[in-house]
Amino acid sequence: MCKEKEKFYITTAIAYTSRKPHIGNTYDVVLADMIARYKRMRGFDVFFMTGSDEHGQKIEEYAKAAGISPKEYVDNISSEIKAVWDGLNTSYDKFIRTTDDYHEKTVSKIFKKLYENGDIYKGTYEGKYCVPCESFFTESQLVDGKCPDCGSDVIDAKEEAYFLRLSKYQDRLMKHFEEHPDFIAPASRRNEMINNFIKPGLADLCVSRSSFKWGIPVEFDPGHVIYVWIDALSNYITGIGYDTENPDERYKKLWPADLHVIGKDIVRFHTIYWPIILMALGEPLPKKVLGHPWVLFGEDKMSKSKGNVIYSDDLANRFGVDAVRYYLLSEIPFTQDGSITYENFIGVYNTCLANTLGNLVNRSIAMTNKYFGGTVTKPKENTSLDTELITTAKETIENYLSFMEDYHNADAVNTVLNLAKRCNKYIDETTPWALAKDENNKARLNDVLYNLLECIRLIATMYLPIIPGSAEKIMEQLGTKDNSLAFGESEKFSVGEATPLFARIDAEKVISEILAEKEKETKEENAENIVTLPQISIDEFAKIELKTARVTSCEAVKKSEKLLKLTLDDGSGKERTVASGIAKYYKPDDLIGKTVIVVANLKPAKLFGIESCGMILAADTKDGIRVIFADGIAPGSTVR
Repeated sequence: MCKEKEKFYITTAIAYTSRKPHIGNTYDVVLADMIARYKRMRGFDVFFMTGSDEHGQKIEEYAKAAGISPKEYVDNISSEIKAVWDGLNTSYDKFIRTTDDYHEKTVSKIFKKLYENGDIYKGTYEGKYCVPCESFFTESQLVDGKCPDCGSDVIDAKEEAYFLRLSKYQDRLMKHFEEHPDFIAPASRRNEMINNFIKPGLADLCVSRSSFKWGIPVEFDPGHVIYVWIDALSNYITGIGYDTENPDERYKKLWPADLHVIGKDIVRFHTIYWPIILMALGEPLPKKVLGHPWVLFGEDKMSKSKGNVIYSDDLANRFGVDAVRYYLLSEIPFTQDGSITYENFIGVYNTCLANTLGNLVNRSIAMTNKYFGGTVTKPKENTSLDTELITTAKETIENYLSFMEDYHNADAVNTVLNLAKRCNKYIDETTPWALAKDENNKARLNDVLYNLLECIRLIATMYLPIIPGSAEKIMEQLGTKDNSLAFGESEKFSVGEATPLFARIDAEKVISEILAEKEKETKEENAENIVTLPQISIDEFAKIELKTARVTSCEAVKKSEKLLKLTLDDGSGKERTVASGIAKYYKPDDLIGKTVIVVANLKPAKLFGIESCGMILAADTKDGIRVIFADGIAPGSTVR
């Protein structure tokens, strides 16, 4: 226990406001909440911050598709994120938004300071770009030609940008890794950063964009917006009062952060980019970065397109908030990805919460009320069975504290559950119902029930950071507020009414209900998306002439943000001009030399002074418009 109120500043990665978070996204905040609650319980002065990341190209595109402004869009999603976090009973002290005025102003100052110090310079970026991740990659970093982080297709992109001199700080960062071997946990993440990124050499990092507007403008070059790395990562200091000239007292007290809780997919950003930004600012580095594993649906990443997304608020509404927290914290190991399915969730709920913990609490309190009117006192002596139980309780406390200090949440949860299992075994060994039949055994029955209630008190205390609502209900039923972690602290118990905590679930029935609901939702979504189009005959369709054509030149159309002017070789020997509304998704150089499919017999139309003779085929995707290419096919070929 802390002798003084030592500070503990803990953060989560801020959630991206593109979509409502699914249960895998909520693991960050539930894990961080467990740690924050535990640290408070151990006497620390905790400051716990979470929030939402609200700028970027993807949000700009989603807002446009929704027909609202980017600010309206992020206001809606940020509210949803906050509601989910609150619904999971998380005890954060501050929820930061990167559209908060103070954050935007400070990020602008940070960018300017880095530029004036020579740590940021202007250049041109050319490479493979992933729109969902808003990240550039080199050809060698791609996996099977796709984004190494999310697996999406990438596009060729080239634009003027500002860069952060990562290479300048490479040796200093490596030295920090060597001098602070616990900086990254688990150790496997540390090894990955060193071997995959630092040793091969750090390339300077693109930290501005000029191809979209939804971001914090670069003060001295308003055609650029500050990119996610400096914008989002800086929340950890802007949210506690950092300023480049005069940081406030809260910042001086709380920084450096004691722990950043993040997913394993963004360890690179938090252990390479973020430390270098701080080094360049002359600020201390965070003490530790915890890169936790993922929550998979079965063996797959969750994806709405796959139909395998589970939302924590849906689970909480059906099974209770603490059931969701318990599953996440008990089933996601420290170093390996965890998995969730409805079958597994209900199995854990019934086995651990209903049968083991709930049953133990309910029958122990019920027997105390039945046999002693609700009050039992501390034993004067112990039998060998008692001593064995007490030894198990003391070992459990020791193991629990060790696991919690190292953030091994699943091990901590399960060691406490093992004590509950041992208590149920102790009931079978001592048979209180048999002792109650003989008045001469009354003292022994008192001792047995006291030992059970004291173990339950310890279990509830250890579960306070994990399932706080249920742990508090157990304490209420025990009639105590004593949360000391030592066996025998209670002189007596005067219990309340035995109220069931976790009702057993009929798995087959509930899963059938869930599947029926999902089928109904799918039908409703499909119905909403169905557009009734007039049917055409095969003869009418045959009138449409589709031809392949090679793009010989391409240029932006003056006074239009949407149009590109394409000059095509359609195999006829004459040039064809087409104006296409794809300028937000492609640069002219992206298209030159590509083969496209054109509607060749479309009536010409005048667009911004250009006679457009045809349309090229493209698809609307979740990542924007994507042209359908037919590379390798000779110009003038018929498509049918």
